[in-house]
Amino acid sequence: MMEHHLSPGPGARRRRKRVGRGNGSGSGTYAGRGMKGQKSRSGGGVRPGFEGGQLPLIKGLPMKRGFTNIFKTQYHLVKLDTLHTLPEDSEVTPETLVEWGYLRSLKYKVKILVNGEIGIPLKVTAHKFTRAAREKIEAAGGTVEVL
Repeated sequence: MMEHHLSPGPGARRRRKRVGRGNGSGSGTYAGRGMKGQKSRSGGGVRPGFEGGQLPLIKGLPMKRGFTNIFKTQYHLVKLDTLHTLPEDSEVTPETLVEWGYLRSLKYKVKILVNGEIGIPLKVTAHKFTRAAREKIEAAGGTVEVL
């Protein structure tokens, strides 16, 4: 069998409808556009989202508009409550947090939040700290190091 012998199966391809080619064709006169009105005109029709003057859905749902910033930096958030359970003078790094089971992976950077109290000195190393978290760690006698 050669390529030029192949043809699509019966009914697989359909001829396009040629409108406006006389009344004998079945779609002459108005060419399937009905009579008068905006949609019968050349270039006529309404813009996408237009609802006949009613407030369009897209304007009533402002939270659905906008965009997602693909360059946004995401962080694993670690609270001081979590660090409070660690032994005194231990070194806290993203790697040790994964080891101890506080984080699942090192996929994102680590940020230390202030939630809770800390009463033991720790050496905490992370990518970011909230100002209050930094103050509480240092007030407890610990040190803070930013990666």
